[in-house]
Amino acid sequence: MAYQHQYFDGTSIPLPMGKVVCVGRNYAEHARELNNPIPSEPLLFIKPSTSVVSMVDGFRLPVGRGAVHYETEIALLIGSPLSGTVSPADAAAAITGVGLALDLTLRELQDQLKSKGHPWERAKAFDAACPLSPFVQLDQAPALNAIALELKINDELRQQGTSADMITPIVALLQHIAGVFSLLPGDVVITGTPAGVGVLNPGDELELAIPGVLQQASRVLN
Repeated sequence: MAYQHQYFDGTSIPLPMGKVVCVGRNYAEHARELNNPIPSEPLLFIKPSTSVVSMVDGFRLPVGRGAVHYETEIALLIGSPLSGTVSPADAAAAITGVGLALDLTLRELQDQLKSKGHPWERAKAFDAACPLSPFVQLDQAPALNAIALELKINDELRQQGTSADMITPIVALLQHIAGVFSLLPGDVVITGTPAGVGVLNPGDELELAIPGVLQQASRVLN
C-alpha cells in the first residue's frame, strides 16, 4: 500500500509525501558513541519519498546487505513552505504534525562510504529506510524544546532522549534548512537520534513513544 501521511486518530492528511530531510549527529552522545566529531553546523542529508513506509504494520529490512541499525528520531511534518530567511515564528508555524521516525542505516556500508569521503545515500536512502509513525497535531505535542522520545525493542529500553538535548534545536534547525533549500508541504524533517543505536533483527518487536502523547508498536517482518 502506498504511504499516506495521517494523524494518530486515523485521519488522512491531504499532503503528498515529499522528501525527508535528515539531520546527522544532532545529539552529542550519539556522535560520541560512533566516534564521530560533533559538527559545527547541522549535518544534512536527504532520503527520497520511496524510502518512506508506515511503521504501523511493520517493515522489512534489506536482505544480504549487512547489519541494519535503528535510529529513533522526532519527525516533523511540514505543512507550509519554508524558504530562505524565515523567522522563528514562521518556522514553528510551518509544522503541522509531530511524530516519530526510524532512520534505518546500513552501518557497515555507511562506514565504508565515510572512509572514502563518499556520500551516505546508498546506506540511508534505500526503499523502506524511513518508517514513520502517524503524527499528532502541533497543539497536542509538548513544547518543541521539551519533546521526549524512547524506543523499546523486545520490551528492553534501547533509546531515550529529549529535544532539549539537541545540539541545534528544532526551530533553529528549520531556519537553517530553509536557508539551504526549500521545504514544501508534505516534506518531513527528522531531527537526529539520541545515543543507544544498534542492530535490528528479524522478528524484533518495537515500541516507540513520545511519552504521554504518542505510542506506536511496530515490528521487523523479515
